[in-house]
Parts: sequence; structure tokens; C-alpha cells
Amino acid sequence: MELKNDLLLRTLQHQPTKRKPVWLMRQAGRILPEYRQIRETVRNFKDMVKNPNIAAEVTLQPVDLLGVDAAIIFSDILVIPEAMGLTYEIAETKGPYFPKPVQTYKDIEILRIAEPEQDLAYVLEAIRIAKKALNHRVPLIGFAGAPWTIFAYMVEGKGSKTFSKAKAMLYQAPQLAHQLLDKITQSTIAYLKAQINAGANVVQIFDSWAGILSPETYQEFSLRYIQKICEAITEAPLIVFAKGAFFARLEMGKLPCACIGLDWTMHPVTSRQLIGENKVLQGNLDPCVLYADFDTIRKHTLQMLKDFGTKHIANLGHGVYPDIEVDKVKCFIDTVKEFET
Repeated sequence: MELKNDLLLRTLQHQPTKRKPVWLMRQAGRILPEYRQIRETVRNFKDMVKNPNIAAEVTLQPVDLLGVDAAIIFSDILVIPEAMGLTYEIAETKGPYFPKPVQTYKDIEILRIAEPEQDLAYVLEAIRIAKKALNHRVPLIGFAGAPWTIFAYMVEGKGSKTFSKAKAMLYQAPQLAHQLLDKITQSTIAYLKAQINAGANVVQIFDSWAGILSPETYQEFSLRYIQKICEAITEAPLIVFAKGAFFARLEMGKLPCACIGLDWTMHPVTSRQLIGENKVLQGNLDPCVLYADFDTIRKHTLQMLKDFGTKHIANLGHGVYPDIEVDKVKCFIDTVKEFET
């Protein structure tokens, strides 16, 4: 059965559409009162991710309540390290952390290549439940963290402004770093393929910490592994979003993927010139615009839509912030929907 709303897929296939598709990174989350109600019934975020019925319900909320053109499965990028044997915990005030971060060759040696059907069965089940409940209304997006971003958390042990421990390994023990990155990459490829098999129509790679590396270091320790993922994922369109990697846009244009996501520091016109015409672009309104009044939101959204031109998926330049009002988010979405291409 065909999708009732296939704007996202048609855009990714370079087919004409009456308007641009729109969805938001972190659309399934704390901006929605309905999400917060469910959140109060479970112990922590990790429990939500590991409960397929809850994850599927939260996945559908933005489709029902905001009218976005795609659902994205409710999960977390850190499920991959755990599937490899490195358990993470959630501290409510500090976020996720790894009690035993990766430091030595032995630490890497005992990690396994994830087997998604066993190690990540809860995510795949959530996809299957969400897909059935969507009933062909909109596409479903699966995702994973980029190898460098996952590496950064596994070595640092927690979130950081600088990720100095993780970056230090790139310089002190580059061979060790490549061994870990290769294991993460193999696990990620298997995971994305399993998500597609479970029902994901599109998949996205999030390189959240791309911007803290130098151009040369990014090329060696991140982009080469994203390239491997892009080459391996042929079953569905792939979106690559590398926050802060403005310096790598020319190289990203050469990746064998369908779409490049941009953050708000990357101007659409310049990005198109660097990336080229053969890629769809996604983004890139600054989430902080949504703190403004409705007229300001419309003004900046319309300017963004005009700047991107064709081959564009409307989105924010990063995830929507949890304290932004739902009506402001709806204003952004409605403005995109009213803009005819």
C-alpha cells in the first residue's frame, strides 16, 4: 500500500512536489504535554526507549499533534554502545554516562559487533508497532549516531563541551581509535539495515559532535566511517547530519547518500554551491527563532524556504529545545505547509 503522504520520499527521490516536506529533530519529546504525561509514568528516559509500546506511542505523537510529514522512531544514539557491551546509565540531572568508559586495547577487544535482532530487538519492535499504527499516513525515519559521535561518548564516558579525553585518543593512540571506530561502524551498518528491514522508510546519521574536530581530523576519524555507512546502506534513502561541520560541506557533497542536513550556521546558498545539485538539503532554522513571536517565526521561516529553493526538506538546524512552546512549533510547521514550491 502506498503512503498517503509521500512528500519526504518524493523529495529524496528528486521528484516534484506541491510543497516542501517538514519534520523536526527531537519532535517526539518534552515540547509536548502528552509526552510529559507518559514520562511521569516511567522511571527514566532509558526505560521509555526500551519499552517498544511506549517508544511507538511517543513516535506517533508529533504526527497526530503537530502534523509533521514524517515520524522518527523514539530512541537514543547510545543504544549502540550498549548493544556492543558498554552499558550506559541515566543521571536525571546530568544526562547519560558510561560507568566504565573505553580506555585501553583490552576495553575495545571485549566489545562485540552488535547483532540488532538480539541486542536491539526492542528498537526494531518499536519500529514495527509504530509502522503499523501509522497505517501508511507518513514515512517512518530510523536513525543512529555517527561513529565519531558514539566514539566520543564511549571514550569520554559522558557528555562534554570539549570531549578532550576522546580527542586525546585520536592523537595519542590513533590505531586504537580506528579499531573502536571500525567496530562502531560495523555495528551501525547492521543496526540501520535492521531498522529498514523492520519498516523504516528513511534513515539518518547524527554526527552531533562533528564540529569539535579540525578539518583534517574530521576527515580521518569521522568522514571516512560515514562514507562506509553510506556505501553499505542501499536499501533506503540516507540523510547525513553533521552539526558544526561547515568545513566539510564540499566533501559531504561527494558522499553516496540522498541528503545532507545543515545546521543554522551553514547558509543554504553557500551550502548548495559547495555540496552541489545532486543532493537534497535539509534544515536549517535556528531553534532559538521559535522563542520569538509568531510574525518573527514566519518571517525567518519564509526566508529559509526561499534561500533553499528546490530539493529541500524543511527542518531546524538542530533538535527543538524542550522549553519551546508547542504553538510556536506549530507556527513553523504551518508556515512551511502554506509555502508552495
